[in-house]
Amino acid sequence: MKFVYGILLTLCITLTVQAQEKEPFEDVAHQILKDSIPMRTVVGYGQVPKFAKYLEKYFLDAGFHSEDIMLFEHDETMGMIVRYRGDGRSGQKPILVSSHLDVVEALPKDWERDPYTLIEENGFYFGRGVLDTKLNVAAITATFLRLKAENFVPSRDLIIAFSGDEETSMATTGLMATKYKDLIDADFAIVADGGGGTLNEHGEPISFVVDGAEKTYATFYVTAKNEGGHSSLPRRDNAIYDLSEALMRLANYDFPVKHSDLTLAYFERMAPMVGGEVGQAMMDFVANQNNQAAINKLREYPEYRGTIGTTCVATMLEGGHAQNALPQSATATINCRIYPGEGIDKTLQQLKDVMNNDTFEWALDMIDVVPESPSSPMREDVFSAVERAIHAEYPNVPIIPHLSLGASDGAHFRAAGISSYAMMGIFIKNSDEFSHGLNERTPVESLPLSMRIWHRLLRDLAG
Repeated sequence: MKFVYGILLTLCITLTVQAQEKEPFEDVAHQILKDSIPMRTVVGYGQVPKFAKYLEKYFLDAGFHSEDIMLFEHDETMGMIVRYRGDGRSGQKPILVSSHLDVVEALPKDWERDPYTLIEENGFYFGRGVLDTKLNVAAITATFLRLKAENFVPSRDLIIAFSGDEETSMATTGLMATKYKDLIDADFAIVADGGGGTLNEHGEPISFVVDGAEKTYATFYVTAKNEGGHSSLPRRDNAIYDLSEALMRLANYDFPVKHSDLTLAYFERMAPMVGGEVGQAMMDFVANQNNQAAINKLREYPEYRGTIGTTCVATMLEGGHAQNALPQSATATINCRIYPGEGIDKTLQQLKDVMNNDTFEWALDMIDVVPESPSSPMREDVFSAVERAIHAEYPNVPIIPHLSLGASDGAHFRAAGISSYAMMGIFIKNSDEFSHGLNERTPVESLPLSMRIWHRLLRDLAG
């Protein structure tokens, strides 16, 4: 009996230790993730309000006052703002924490697993949104609930802003930054939709990125027109040829070199990690932004080309109307990622100058216009707090400021005067990064890791 009792006692101790290893409120975060993945929060399905109201109940049950939770509808989607009131002892404006509730479409027939069921397999969570970005929503929500349960009183208000259509129009974010600006006005924002940690192929952490700026996304349509005619009577002027020649001028054009304190810091910290000729080019560029050899080397790599200036690329073509007729029109779609401070109007004029044909007609796609926004300053308080939160997990990982080549809700906040920094508490290999793609995944450890990082960071910044 003593032997059996000893085995049972050992088993109980082991189970207790394993239970203690879980983060506080980790079960809550997991439940949110598990319940939210089946909600098809894709534009057209009307599921974002369901997700927002689901989260609202968690906040109400945790003791958040109803007047500090605001849900607002826009078309079929919904935005959500939650205020965690502090005592104001710091005398500082609130901190905004943001993410989004919507996801891009996933077609179940194309996936190996059901994208709208949370599946745990081989150390990964699979499902649409586990990386972009429902795990972040779950971790942030659970962290706020944990802080409330710990009776933590922030030195200034903490505000959650969950948008409902970041993957499409960003209309709810735009409303937060304008119509509801008084509810989200903050000293700065941390956007859980970008940045984050990178693992090498051995699973070892090698860097942690914080996006402090992002390019303006803009799409232009350029059209060449012609009188056309019968194809048996070809002419020297031809809408397709005229447009093609102009596009080749664009293909061979490099926009002016640009830099900021953020991008120079990025190259300086990346250079030792990259090494070789590229690492040396980074250091040479930091020392002299007119070093043409360094510029040429960096422009050889798509991931660095966009860091030193605006990029515009033709992405679609349409032309002609019949096989046996000369084309009466030809249209190219040109997508631009515009360097902070350059602006849409200036970029359009550069395109016109490069393509050099006064007869072309130009149009801007107004649906996909993201607000122009400046770079956020490299705030010592923000980056130091991020460094402490990350180094508590991985002491030697470099914290790297970064100019994002994509777009996030942070653009709206920056345009409204709120400096924004994008980061996630997720470390993942580049080879496992399938955001927006098939079989989206994230390591299971990402959930408790994210919660630890958010808990440390918010207590640090608002303690």
